[in-house]
Amino acid sequence: MSIKTLKERGFAVDPRTRAYIEPTRIVWTTASGDTSEITNPEGLLGSNGCQVTKEAPNACILVNKGEAPGILLDFGTELHGGVRIAVVEGKFPATRTARVRIRLGESAMEAMSELGGESNATNHHAARDSVVDVALLGYTEFGTSGFRFARIDLLDEGMLQLQSVQAVFVYRDIEYKGSFRCSDPLLNRIWETGAYTVHLNMQDYLWDGIKRDRMVWTGDMHPEVATISAVFGEHAIVTKSMDFKKDRSPLPMFMDMPTYSIWWLLVQHDWYMQHGNESYLHQQREYITGLLRELAGKVDSNGQIDVFRPFLDWPASSNPAGVTAGVHALFVLAMQAGARLSRLFGDEESVSLCESLERRLRENVPHHANSKQAAALQALAGLMDAAEANREVIAPDAPKGYSTFYGYYMLRARAEAGDIGGCLDSIRAYWGGMLELGATTFWEDFDIDWMENAARIDELTPPGKVDVHGTYGGYCYKGYRHSLCHGWASGPTAWLSEYVLGITPAEPGFRKARIRPNLHDLDWVEGTYPTPHGLIRIRHERAEDGSVRTTYEAPPGVEIMEE
Repeated sequence: MSIKTLKERGFAVDPRTRAYIEPTRIVWTTASGDTSEITNPEGLLGSNGCQVTKEAPNACILVNKGEAPGILLDFGTELHGGVRIAVVEGKFPATRTARVRIRLGESAMEAMSELGGESNATNHHAARDSVVDVALLGYTEFGTSGFRFARIDLLDEGMLQLQSVQAVFVYRDIEYKGSFRCSDPLLNRIWETGAYTVHLNMQDYLWDGIKRDRMVWTGDMHPEVATISAVFGEHAIVTKSMDFKKDRSPLPMFMDMPTYSIWWLLVQHDWYMQHGNESYLHQQREYITGLLRELAGKVDSNGQIDVFRPFLDWPASSNPAGVTAGVHALFVLAMQAGARLSRLFGDEESVSLCESLERRLRENVPHHANSKQAAALQALAGLMDAAEANREVIAPDAPKGYSTFYGYYMLRARAEAGDIGGCLDSIRAYWGGMLELGATTFWEDFDIDWMENAARIDELTPPGKVDVHGTYGGYCYKGYRHSLCHGWASGPTAWLSEYVLGITPAEPGFRKARIRPNLHDLDWVEGTYPTPHGLIRIRHERAEDGSVRTTYEAPPGVEIMEE
């Protein structure tokens, strides 16, 4: 059957690209001795994965003489996919295959771990630890997970010649249209790492994590979509993922929980402001209108909210009063966005509903309970003065109390209070702390206290040091189950473009763009921002007198408003 015939029958075409990545270093091998032996492990570096051939003088040889020899490879960066093992030949008594155990890990220690136990290594959502038969004189591929490290052990007694072990990198080959560069190289790395973190999660749909959960969560999507807008511009994966959740959450059902339905609504609003796609937005009208009424039904006459599973993020869960305050603020944000969208639809009845409900919610605002998450949302919703929220709750001891998800909203609230310096310091310490520990993507969660006596994730933990990945984490992400590539942690990328480079839409679809730079201690910053009309190119430079000189180039169709 021809490819043309298959296409006519409607077979699905994978929009992703496959690439093959060579390992960059050998992290560890078992010691050679009487029961096992490894020869020439360096032959796996730079092998180029050429066609399998019997003539492979640089092969890595594993010999099992009663114990399994093993090798741990580092591919240099977090990626999504699996491994491809090319075997030259082998000597086994009764078969033309050999059993190898393959363990993938986002950290070196995860790849060395056993399933279960106190460190909580799992195969949840994507198998990353399995026994696989490899064919002699052939290729074998295994795995679809998020990883950087791969450990290979030969389980059967005999000899195996490995010609190559490559990572099979599966990703979307898309252009980085947005950019950010400044006089601080650390901030540049942080911006790029956040962009890469989200890029890896742009798979079949927009996932939360490439190892775990590999699912569409609309709360996680809000910072992810902000990053996509700043880096890639309008991309169909966003609307595809939003429609996926809508279609599987018919009203009165919420999207996993009420707050995540609110995040869906806020993404719809922000996506429209960024890209101005009225046709797509109007397709959501019926659902948006129905969702607003479902949310309104959860607010009593005194402005109190009663919902099942109130949720902000996992670290906030230990402070129920703070969660109550944060959920209250999310309802206010939902009514504000709902009123704006309903006015666009010409639905004055829904506008009136949203505005009256917002007034009711403002009459009885819960205390933030010293929750940085709640205070940030209250500041952004206008329930609390941003300067007060920053001074009393968010800034003290920062970045202690930060979380990778809600850190984005803490940064936004602090910026609205004018504390750009505090934001930059927290970004350098908190997201920079992950980089200092060897991260190449940002994590599901991180606590600045984890830095104390911590080993890097790209090394085997030395005696006296703490294995950050296996030791820490809570709730659903204890130990090695913790995702080290989680899209909701990308907030600084969007924030730096919005508040330091200073570009935001003043009208839907960037018909008008606002430029408001905030350099603080930076000497210069430059970058690009994608709009439906093309790229805005901009540079800010500090003069000797402290003033900032801005130059920009805007595409036709974009009116610039400087502030």
